[in-house]
Amino acid sequence: MLRVREVTAEYSGMRALENASITLGDGEFVSIIGSNGAGKSTLLKAISGTVRCSSGEIYFGEGNITKMAAHTRTGLGIIHIPEGRRIFRSLSVIENLIVGAYRREARTSINGNLERVLKFFPILQERCNQLGGSLSGGEQQMLAIGRGLMAMPQILMLDEPSLGLSPRMADFIFDAIREMREKLKFSILLVEQRATEALELCDRGYILETGRITLSSNRENLIGNPLVQRAYLGTK
Repeated sequence: MLRVREVTAEYSGMRALENASITLGDGEFVSIIGSNGAGKSTLLKAISGTVRCSSGEIYFGEGNITKMAAHTRTGLGIIHIPEGRRIFRSLSVIENLIVGAYRREARTSINGNLERVLKFFPILQERCNQLGGSLSGGEQQMLAIGRGLMAMPQILMLDEPSLGLSPRMADFIFDAIREMREKLKFSILLVEQRATEALELCDRGYILETGRITLSSNRENLIGNPLVQRAYLGTK
């Protein structure tokens, strides 16, 4: 479904991503782990089109989307939930969710998709008339994910969904992601510093270090790899 081929991306002349290549299959769950500044968020931005590639190519299905505008990629079903949530703070919860129904397919299925989102996150039903900015951090993260689901994604890209949350709320978010994966038919690309949870959720994973992919394998091999255990899983 998604093929990233030797993509390089830069910020202000500084290389954040170098010759990175990943694949994401139809219905597959892939996690990207790495330290701060490794280029994980840049990789998602390059895929969503909010950062321009200085070299390399990105394919979605059979189409080359490397030079495609970000809003056009969203229309194809590549939905990016960025780090920091970025909800519309001055809109109500329900308005935030409806705004998420950007794609043509989603605009004709708003009621059904809204019902589905509120089943995943019942607290949003109780908060539906509250302003987004009045929600707690965990509730805002639920709202950001729910807004992404309203678009009926082909690929859902999640950037650090546990960032700034309490351990209990982070566990709830990971459980919700696991449930979404089981019940909905789309691909997931997850960037997450909580490497244990990221690897437990995925089918395959990639290790990104200083802008380069240094290791890729299935979940079992990565969890069992001594180097990954020492660097990311906190084992000796």
